[in-house]
Parts: sequence; structure tokens; C-alpha cells
Amino acid sequence: MILVTVGMQLGFDRLIRAMDEIAPTLDMPVIAQTGRGQYCPVNMETHESLDAGEFEALVAESKLIVSHAGVGTVLTAQRLRKSVILVPRRADMGEHRNDHQLATAKQLSGRPGILVVWHAAELGAAIRESLANPDLPDGEPKASAELLNTVSSFIERGQV
Repeated sequence: MILVTVGMQLGFDRLIRAMDEIAPTLDMPVIAQTGRGQYCPVNMETHESLDAGEFEALVAESKLIVSHAGVGTVLTAQRLRKSVILVPRRADMGEHRNDHQLATAKQLSGRPGILVVWHAAELGAAIRESLANPDLPDGEPKASAELLNTVSSFIERGQV
């Protein structure tokens, strides 16, 4: 299963639409956490939001995560040793207030288990590449599981 997540605060129709178009070409189900977007997918299971337990279980079950460039998702993927494809939101497309996700993606690009897709047209090829050659993070995370959980909780829900 491939998990798509766009975070809980905003929709990200460009990513959800691209995944909806790609989903029928994949040999596995796609589950998407869509946020408050306007686009209604037809080729994947969708949830506007997921609670922390549901999200964690889906990440653990997934073969690949496709996500906005949200640090909470990256930390969860790294902790559970899952590859993640990041598609950063762009302010010039009205997807966010500023381009901090572009900056985050640039900093994370090339790290084990992280592939950045700058244009939605590249997403299908990136998914096939990631599934064929997963580049999982090596060994245990450098930070403790407790620290990673605390930081993830703060980023995703604003609480520790």
C-alpha cells in the first residue's frame, strides 16, 4: 500500500490529483489523507484527516509514503524505516503562505530514504523507482524514539 499525506491544516490538490491519476497504474492500493482540499479523488481510498494512531498504523503498513514536505511525516517515516517521496507545496501556486517547504525539501534531498519530486509530472517515475529500489534509512535513527515521537507530536498536533 502507498500512503499519501498532505498534513492536517491545508489541502494539497496538485499532489492529490497527481496521485489519483497515477493510482490505477500501480499494483497496490493507495490511501490518501487529503486535508481540506477541493479535489475529490476517484481512484484511491481517502480520509480528510487521520488521528495519530491511524496515521502511525498506515505508515507502518505502507511500502512507500508520498507527502508534502512536512517535517512530522519525514520524522515518522524515518523512525519506521519507510521511504518517502516529498512534493513540496509552493507559495507561487497558492499552496502555502511561503516557500518553507521548498527550503525543507532542498535540505532533505538526497538523504537515505528521501526522494524529492519538484514537479508533479515526475511523480509516477519516482514512485516506480522508489518501489523498485527502496533507499531505506540505515539502522536505528540517530535520535531516541522518545525524542522523535515528542518532536513529531509537537509538529503534527502542537502538543508534547
